[in-house]
Amino acid sequence: MTETTAVGVAADDYDAAHAGVQGSPLMQRLWAQAMGEEYPHEVEPFSSCSWWLLGHVVSALRMRPGGRLVDLGCGRGGPGLWLARALSVRLVGVDFSAVAVALAAERADDFVSAGQAEFRQGTFEQTGLPDGGADGVISIDALPFAKDRVAALREARRILVPGGRLVLTVREQPAGADDWQTMAAHAGLEVEQALLNEHHHDFWLRLFALWREHADELRTELGERAAANLLREASQPRSVLEERPAFLMVMRRPDDT
Repeated sequence: MTETTAVGVAADDYDAAHAGVQGSPLMQRLWAQAMGEEYPHEVEPFSSCSWWLLGHVVSALRMRPGGRLVDLGCGRGGPGLWLARALSVRLVGVDFSAVAVALAAERADDFVSAGQAEFRQGTFEQTGLPDGGADGVISIDALPFAKDRVAALREARRILVPGGRLVLTVREQPAGADDWQTMAAHAGLEVEQALLNEHHHDFWLRLFALWREHADELRTELGERAAANLLREASQPRSVLEERPAFLMVMRRPDDT
């Protein structure tokens, strides 16, 4: 989901959200309606993951078959599992929501061979993964929620092999805050690309309008806690989304560090 402090972001908030969204025909229908032809049906995203995004992530990662991809804030696993199959790589998904981890593990057989993907609980700052064990790292609409973004970027750098890339979605920082280039430098990462996601704002505005229109159905299908969080996010002013552009950012761990 988009960055905001208006919604609950504790682990049990995400537990409720993922449990409610799993197998929800209404959520899939509203997401598909908001994304149109950009909606990757099999992925069932709970994020801004689109065909545009998946294509650019594949290109940016530059991974070889048999490598290891780590998905930070993996949620129910859709984007990471799709990429693992497309790139013929192994996947490790990390999320602090126990429900998300369990649901992602259940979905793995729909995408990849047995043993090709695993999911575990962890945080952005403490993944529990070994040094230099990841050939690529992704984080779709997730890492900006880290309590300490520089620490999260340092953790991504630690688990990457030299020359490995972190591909993540971000929004431009507000005035007075360190920008992503500065935070990347503090974490020992080099910014290779920052691609403007021109679909981002219009997609979320359409989706938010649909959530408000179907508020009662959302409460019935997802449960009050999950629906209330979505509706709080959907109630934010249009200007909140439009004032800060969204990017797909590619960061690289230097070869010699």
